[in-house]
Amino acid sequence: MSIIDSVRTTVLVPVHREGYPFIAIAAVATLVLAWWGAWLTWPMLALAVWVVYFFRDPVRVTPARDGLVISPADGRVSMISRVVPPVELGLGPAPMLRVSIFMSVFDCHVNRAPIGGTIEKLAYRPGKFLNADLDKASEDNERNGVVIRTAYGTFGVVQIAGLLARRIVWWVGEGQPLATGERFGMIRFGSRVDVYFPEGAQPLVAEGQRAIAGETVLADMTSSEPQRIVRIG
Repeated sequence: MSIIDSVRTTVLVPVHREGYPFIAIAAVATLVLAWWGAWLTWPMLALAVWVVYFFRDPVRVTPARDGLVISPADGRVSMISRVVPPVELGLGPAPMLRVSIFMSVFDCHVNRAPIGGTIEKLAYRPGKFLNADLDKASEDNERNGVVIRTAYGTFGVVQIAGLLARRIVWWVGEGQPLATGERFGMIRFGSRVDVYFPEGAQPLVAEGQRAIAGETVLADMTSSEPQRIVRIG
């Protein structure tokens, strides 16, 4: 790889089109403050740079083997537990393995499909904007659920708005096929994504671990190891 290619892939990360209006607003505000000579110019410039950074959309290399469930979000694995999924997903009353990934305002917020399949259902539900790191956020906060039918069972993926998030965005529709690692939406700004697994899933991550969307393996649906929930600390 040449030096130019290296800089392009590691420094010049693409920005998602969802961020263009916010970047434009921040840039105009910075220019106006600079024209006035206001002392807020430099803080505004720093904010504009952060907005560009927030909406980055880096290229990811997704593991290709069948049966692997990949992280849908960048962030920290905040909870691994067995809970009843949100009723709007239509996944039944039985507890399911849930892996929750918390995204801070410094994480990439483009969400990716954890496993390939067909979108069986989309379920948006308005709600509160509590800290997404809290367990009750999965019940009380605004959220959008995506139910994916796969060869390994039916999965639920829930985008949960956080304390600062004010919009959940998705670019998919019911009946649409999804490939593992394919972009399907994002949340602005700071939030959480929950993945609900069908019976037999074995978590391969631990609470407190960092996850990378489209790359970190959350579970292997072909594994026959006894189920266990791992925590760090």
